[in-house]
Amino acid sequence: MNFRSTRERAPALGLGEALAAGLAPDGGLYVPQELPHLSAEDFAGRDSLADVSATLLRPFFARDALAAALDAICADALALPAPLRAIAPRTQLLELFHGPTAAFKDFGARFLAACLAARHGPGDAPLTVLVATSGDTGAAVAAAFHRRPGFRVVILYPDGRVSPRQAHQLGCFGDNVQALRVAGSFDDCQALAKRALADAALKERTPLTSANSISLGRLLPQMSYYALAALAHWRRHGEVLNFVIPTGNLGNALACMLARAIGLPIGAIALATNANRVLPEFFAGAEYAPRASVPTLANAMDVGAPSNFERLRWLYPDAAALRSAFTAEAVEDAEIRNVLRGCRERYGTLVCPHTATALRVLERLRTRGDERDYAVAATAHPAKFDEVIEPLIGQPIQVPAALAALLERPSRAEPLAADYAALRARLEAPAAAP
Repeated sequence: MNFRSTRERAPALGLGEALAAGLAPDGGLYVPQELPHLSAEDFAGRDSLADVSATLLRPFFARDALAAALDAICADALALPAPLRAIAPRTQLLELFHGPTAAFKDFGARFLAACLAARHGPGDAPLTVLVATSGDTGAAVAAAFHRRPGFRVVILYPDGRVSPRQAHQLGCFGDNVQALRVAGSFDDCQALAKRALADAALKERTPLTSANSISLGRLLPQMSYYALAALAHWRRHGEVLNFVIPTGNLGNALACMLARAIGLPIGAIALATNANRVLPEFFAGAEYAPRASVPTLANAMDVGAPSNFERLRWLYPDAAALRSAFTAEAVEDAEIRNVLRGCRERYGTLVCPHTATALRVLERLRTRGDERDYAVAATAHPAKFDEVIEPLIGQPIQVPAALAALLERPSRAEPLAADYAALRARLEAPAAAP
């Protein structure tokens, strides 16, 4: 299968080339030239995440050199739990935080790293993986590429706008991973990364790729855990499963949308944002109007210009059809606090601030009479946000072992102005050997 740019001013590429490029030369995002169509019956006997993923992604890998390695890539990268856990009548959590950095980003980052490693030969030039992060992406990418020969990782994150534990994770790897704390917002970090990835002269001297949600290597495997959950529910109940997904840059939500478009038994998809209202306003009928983000308790969703909106418009070129296909609602910080404060009593568990936005949207749906089966995407472990949650619940949160191990390591990040010349100079500097 070939992949084209959302802006249609760049040549179509095979999957491996599109993965390595990250961003298309015209500044667009790569999308498949056509979507395959699968049914629940195509997944008969596929019960693990790796097996579901291999079946789901095989059409996208067709005729690419990576196709022969797909089963091994899935088995290696996606050997992570993604359990559905009931927390209330007709309500489940899809827990996506059981990976090495305790966030859903681990799935896509590990898959991308395995794909790029499979196509990177010993004689190839070192590849720099540039990633802008609003909190969790950078650590997942760092963990996936840490000490991989032939790769270095450069992380851009907004100084002071991620949680302390997130910041510690970003700077704790060292070796071939460099963390840069940018004097600006996530949108500034994202703009810097996009400019570098579109800089042909820079990429000629320093081969670059992206590991943000603009990367196909992140987007495609994220369909798999929605497919796994939906198939399990379909087999058990004979009904489609509906989802509420917290979203900022739209990558995780878009993966669910693609899985539904391909034919998986997925029903309604509701998007939950924080006080950054670009998406809810659009779905309410306003023109799409990206703007500067505002900081919130759900910091990983502090995005004012969601990159994957281009892919969303590709999937639904007609604005009216797009607005009728999904809903999106914003949740203010005060509501997030209320959910976090009462979560253990009401649902028997704790969640992170991002998952709290989705629970709040589901509560609104229930109040409006929606009694369908829903799964809420739980995107990060609450222990990553101890400074927000612990004062609300009055007790410490148990830290999972993988996160505790990272927090015990020393951490270092270097300052960077929100200036492209400064970033380019860092990228052109010799990389440390892994």
